[in-house]
Amino acid sequence: MPINAHPEYIAAEGEYLKAQSLEEKIEKLKKMISFAPSHKGGENLRAQLKTRLKKLLEQQEKTKKSGKSRSGIKKHELQCVLVGKTNSGKSSLLKILTNANPKISENEFSTKNPEVGIMDYHSAQIQIIEIPAINSENYDKGLVYTSDIVLALAPNFEDLNYLLGSIKTLGKIIIVMTKSDKLSENEKRKFLATLNSKYKKYESILFSNKSKENLNELKEKIFHNFNICRVYTKEPGQQISEDIKKRPMILPPNSTIFDVAEKILNGFSKKVKQIRIWGPSSKFPGQIVGLKHKIKDSDIVEFKTN
Repeated sequence: MPINAHPEYIAAEGEYLKAQSLEEKIEKLKKMISFAPSHKGGENLRAQLKTRLKKLLEQQEKTKKSGKSRSGIKKHELQCVLVGKTNSGKSSLLKILTNANPKISENEFSTKNPEVGIMDYHSAQIQIIEIPAINSENYDKGLVYTSDIVLALAPNFEDLNYLLGSIKTLGKIIIVMTKSDKLSENEKRKFLATLNSKYKKYESILFSNKSKENLNELKEKIFHNFNICRVYTKEPGQQISEDIKKRPMILPPNSTIFDVAEKILNGFSKKVKQIRIWGPSSKFPGQIVGLKHKIKDSDIVEFKTN
């Protein structure tokens, strides 16, 4: 503890020493730095704290690049995590959305480890993960933090407020008010009115695992919140068919043909002699374009190398 430290700094230091996860340590260390003594005698302390923070941030970046949490789950290009308190309907929703078959139980804290499934939607393979309850010792903050989308599942606004106050993520949060089958039409209208006023910065939806109310709308919300471009490739002379559209390449918006080529193989763009494109970004089917041409969602690209 430094000389002449403020009580706020001492409290922040105590919180840092108690922190368990990497994300929590970074958060508490930033708080310590903000309360560190500002006088000349505190210069060394601030430098030490900033060096420590730099190392933690580097460690965090390595974790993001590896795509792994403490659960060892490899992050797919498109990842969505289900977060909620115990018995919020996470397991049932995972089973409805994906090919997974998790254990569904009315017992509290029945999910001990993450369950993974794949939702095949609009030809995109979306990895959906159910993690242990947010109020359990097995909750995986790392998975939530690095996920592209978090579905916050709550049957009421009390639980929802708890979730939104606890979730730390780099991704987007979609509110899913579960058990809508237990609500009357008037209660549903009130729920929607509250969501549209007090929680308007989030996308939200009412859903029921039993009646599957708004299932298609939920899938659409998940898909469109990734904000991606699906690009399909074909061989020269190959006919355009539904088979081509089964496995798209996933790229961020404003990507170019160069990005497509390099994702196929590093250095591949240098071997390309001619590029033709079909779809939303083309002026006409089979248009010849260059490597700087910007792609749009659902484009089909043909590379000719000789």
